[in-house]
Amino acid sequence: VGHQARAVYYLDKPTIAAMNGVCAGAGMSLALACDFRVGSENARFRSVFLERNLSPDSGMSWLMTRIIGYSRALDLILTSRDVGAEEAYRLGLLDRLVPHDKLIEETTAMAKEITRWPPIAVRAAKRVTQQNLLKDLDDALRNEVHHLEYGRSAANDARESRTARSEGREPQYTGT
Repeated sequence: VGHQARAVYYLDKPTIAAMNGVCAGAGMSLALACDFRVGSENARFRSVFLERNLSPDSGMSWLMTRIIGYSRALDLILTSRDVGAEEAYRLGLLDRLVPHDKLIEETTAMAKEITRWPPIAVRAAKRVTQQNLLKDLDDALRNEVHHLEYGRSAANDARESRTARSEGREPQYTGT
């Protein structure tokens, strides 16, 4: 159970869901497994599991509590009510709320913002942030040190970062 959510959550690259309609049940879980959710005014969320005499699956209970908090997640799970785009943005189910006709453009722009950074450092930043959800502060600090070293392992990108900054130009990262 939850194979799709696991596959998306554990990708080593950032993931962005573009939400333009109803997102319910396991589909909602899959969207929550993404690192970011960009939605238009047409986006709607609904847990639906209780309506089918089921408890949440596909990672919903784990993902949603970490994204919006325990009581808000439980509210949405136990009431199975519709959550419109404005409320979803306010709760944190959506990270960005954009006009429907700009959804793909804004989602693509977000992806471009992320991909301008060194890919190894981006992977390290994603992974350390995910892992530190489950750690106490001391373990989290040790985990950050580990991922800092991993991020620095791309020597060419480190050099390109310094060179581009000193030359006043946009860096071109290769992941090496």
